[in-house]
Amino acid sequence: MPAVPDLPGGDFVGDLRRAGYAGEVGLLVTDFGGRELYACAADAPFASASTIKLPLLLMALEQAGRGDLDLAERVTLRAEDRVPGAGVLHELSPGLTLTWQDVLTLMIVVSDNTATNLLIERLGQDDFNAWLTARGLTRTRLVGPLQLPPERQNAAQRRGERNRTSARDQVALLLSLLRGDGLTPQMQQLGLDILGRQHLRDLIGRGVPAGPDGAPRYRVASKSGELRGVHHDVGLLWTPRPLVVALLSQGGEDPREHPANRDVTRLAAALWPLLAGLGRAEQEP
Repeated sequence: MPAVPDLPGGDFVGDLRRAGYAGEVGLLVTDFGGRELYACAADAPFASASTIKLPLLLMALEQAGRGDLDLAERVTLRAEDRVPGAGVLHELSPGLTLTWQDVLTLMIVVSDNTATNLLIERLGQDDFNAWLTARGLTRTRLVGPLQLPPERQNAAQRRGERNRTSARDQVALLLSLLRGDGLTPQMQQLGLDILGRQHLRDLIGRGVPAGPDGAPRYRVASKSGELRGVHHDVGLLWTPRPLVVALLSQGGEDPREHPANRDVTRLAAALWPLLAGLGRAEQEP
């Protein structure tokens, strides 16, 4: 990874290395106007893991605002729809009916893979990738639905290709949401609200200081992503100078999916001092 400039918050990469983190990191931080404040391998490709759900959310909200997707319409969960990994729908019985707004909420708030695949089927993989291309997001691609068994994977998945993204593309998506590009005000607010209720906050949200009542001092709206050795978090952080943050990582050595994962704790410990300095924010004591 490249040398780090002298920025408020200290030496992010150096802190990671001194803490024993051996993987690769892509990080981009901007202000809400898009002015770049910090970059490290921001254009490098990473397996997207669940961060692919952010552009899926935005495309769905755009269609809903145009009337092409009715968020109150219901979809029925079939036995063959259920896939393992993150979420809750794979634990529930077939025949459950969900609104498309329920699907979007589950996809982001608990990172539900089954909900994600329902949405991919509804939007269309080719149409989704064309939507990405039209927005200049050339480093982000959906190779196929999530967590399918081998016999249901497409040829690219069987070759070992993975859904991919970059820190710069993820920041561009978040800035697009902030500006409301292609979104009605109602759909823009719904997107921010859903991201603000995301449950998995082990990186960007981990170091946010709390007030006397235990509530975080700074609002966070984010989407995490995790695979073996892969830990991502991308989101909006309302520090005194609000920030757009995309942290992608791969090559971690701790295989546990657990908040105490050593790679996650090292990444979070190095990230928050940088964000506090760039956002001129208070830090945890």
